[in-house]
Amino acid sequence: MPIPASGYASCQECNGLTQRPAATSIFAAVSHRLAQLLSIVFHPLLVPTYLVLLLCYGWPSRLPVPGVAPVPATLLLQAWALSFWLPSLLIGLMARFGLISSVELPDRRQRTAPLLLAAGGFAAAAVLLASYAPQAELLSRLFAGITVSVLLTTLITLWWKISAHGVGMGGAVGLGLWLLTAPGRGSAAPLTLLAVLLLAAAVGWARLQLRAHTRAQVLAGLMLGTVIWLAFSAF
Repeated sequence: MPIPASGYASCQECNGLTQRPAATSIFAAVSHRLAQLLSIVFHPLLVPTYLVLLLCYGWPSRLPVPGVAPVPATLLLQAWALSFWLPSLLIGLMARFGLISSVELPDRRQRTAPLLLAAGGFAAAAVLLASYAPQAELLSRLFAGITVSVLLTTLITLWWKISAHGVGMGGAVGLGLWLLTAPGRGSAAPLTLLAVLLLAAAVGWARLQLRAHTRAQVLAGLMLGTVIWLAFSAF
């Protein structure tokens, strides 16, 4: 029996309605996965490693940054162990033994001890690099600034869940701004700053997408990290 024209149109409308939610669901799932990936790749414990690699291996061939090269790779590995692996291991053990609910630290009240562990690791890396002055002086200041940023984040977190991801990316933005004033910066400095700004925006979007923070918490983190790095780079 042939389907009336009106009935056929209704069927097409029904198919369209069922396809739209499916497409929306797929887009939401992809966005969620992308936000998770960005949050992991640009975790606050990892961002300092990227900044050190940028300064030590991305710039010396184009930009003579005083106080950076040459720094022995073994020293950088030791600083990496102190600033990333040590706090990561301790925070993982805290999660393993139930002291915190997750290494992602969704509960603001559980962030104090892990943040202090991270600050201790960064401070140890700063002291280690300071012992190899003047070559590692800038890197030492970088980790000293990160230590202060994490301590301030810890203090703020007692009352408000400021974004640690935002603080980390804010430090990267501050470094990008500092590179604009570095001697012999050339055309690479503005491009680096642009790339850092885009990454900071992407990470901020990811934290909002995962509903881990509000917009104010992300922006506050970005501002804190940027200001602290610029303050420490001025000395």
